[in-house]
Amino acid sequence: MAEILLAARGITRTFGGLVAVNGVSLELERGAVHAVIGTNGAGKSTLINILSGELPASAGSVELLGRDVTRLSQPSRALLGLGRSYQRNTIFPHFTVAENCRLAAQARRQRPWAVWESAARCADAMPRARAALERAGLADDAERLAGSLPHGRKRQLEIALCLATQPRVLLLDEPLAGMGAEETERMLALLAQLKPDHAILLVEHDMDAVFRIADRITVMVNGTAIASDRPDDVRANPDVQRAYLGAGH
Repeated sequence: MAEILLAARGITRTFGGLVAVNGVSLELERGAVHAVIGTNGAGKSTLINILSGELPASAGSVELLGRDVTRLSQPSRALLGLGRSYQRNTIFPHFTVAENCRLAAQARRQRPWAVWESAARCADAMPRARAALERAGLADDAERLAGSLPHGRKRQLEIALCLATQPRVLLLDEPLAGMGAEETERMLALLAQLKPDHAILLVEHDMDAVFRIADRITVMVNGTAIASDRPDDVRANPDVQRAYLGAGH
């Protein structure tokens, strides 16, 4: 039996008269990458914002680890085990890589009463931060300023920040954007490494990478999911070919 870590049912979001997401349902399983693809304006980012709690849904529900979190805020969902990365880097460029990760780890277990304790010496946060950097392949960059990292490693740091909060579900918004071939290979290897312990939602435009890493693909057009299936079935779907993939896929 698949272990469903996040389930969205009939997610709809309207902005005035515009329907940005229209009745989308999906399930994220532990040990699987579920990709969401579609052209610009298809509703992908709106969907991920709703799943993370950044935007409220106009209709529908979201369950995280079997709990209804539809009305919970983004920080509350994060504390329950949801990690999210963004299209643009959200790192602190003037802090070291390790400090960035420590801050993320401390956000998971805040101790506002410990005013006498140096944040840099937090016994709980630093081991989790360093473990996250090790897993993300950034252990050797721990003392570098985050802003000095190459683009691909900055994206790896985004993943490390998520991992430092000890999530079970990862929502990754275009983690491959702007990467070269070598950087893409490194990120795909990282996602494959993380997959067994997490449920991963991947919003991505790199179709070659999507079809290599995804176990299931949902295709969105004008806010509606027109297909949600295994990669080979999605590739062969005539509606998907007409709407998005084109004859070359």
